[in-house]
Amino acid sequence: MIKCLVKVYNWDGLQLCLSENQLEVKDQVVLRREESQNELGVVESVEIKTKDRPDWAVVRKADDNDLEVFRKNEEKKKEVLDTCKDEARRLNLEMKVVDARISLDGSNVVIAFTAEERVDFRELVRNLSKIFRRSVRMHQIGSRDEARNLGGAGICGRKLCCLHSSGNLPSISIDMARVQQIAHRGSERISGICGRLMCCLSYEAKQYEEMMKGMPQPHSQVKTPEGKGSVVEINPLTSQIKVKLEDGKYVTFKKEEIK
Repeated sequence: MIKCLVKVYNWDGLQLCLSENQLEVKDQVVLRREESQNELGVVESVEIKTKDRPDWAVVRKADDNDLEVFRKNEEKKKEVLDTCKDEARRLNLEMKVVDARISLDGSNVVIAFTAEERVDFRELVRNLSKIFRRSVRMHQIGSRDEARNLGGAGICGRKLCCLHSSGNLPSISIDMARVQQIAHRGSERISGICGRLMCCLSYEAKQYEEMMKGMPQPHSQVKTPEGKGSVVEINPLTSQIKVKLEDGKYVTFKKEEIK
């Protein structure tokens, strides 16, 4: 038995799966979940060392018939999305339908959507189930998940961070920007294409927290070898602190020189 990471839904992260057979990266596989539906996925990483419990089981490698069924289901997706959008408008539901996936066995449809507030979609599900004659499951996603579904590149020129994340995306807070001394740049410069704070803010946040220990707060009053002053700028990478002294002079000191 091996554990591997597989891409299943475009709007979701990599899923941890269990396989009885040896797999290789880029293999297309048929997956099965507790809900009993079969889905097509692409192996992104193999022989994962983790104690986490897999949500999916690899049934087999996908054959030509599986790929043909998937292709035909993708062709039906536009019709599914259009019908869902029309029905949501008719019911005056404040939601944005993003994507859909018809399972390989045709037993159900998963529809991804975004919404600013909680949406009661029970009537929508009942109506769609009657129209499609199969089980329908609505899955609310966030703006970051929508960006992951669309794909693209960030301002760094590389693929969006969310495309490489497995499972739920990490929570990003403004405190991560503050500890890295970049919150003052403004939300538009530290936000991604999804309109939320950039995922990469979390990469070095813990290291900056460690480096900032023992550092004074910006604008705080401190004592230096040259007299009292106000902290103007902090460089945690070099442990240097720029201070405006009472006589108006700017001087940079090491952390251990400040009281």
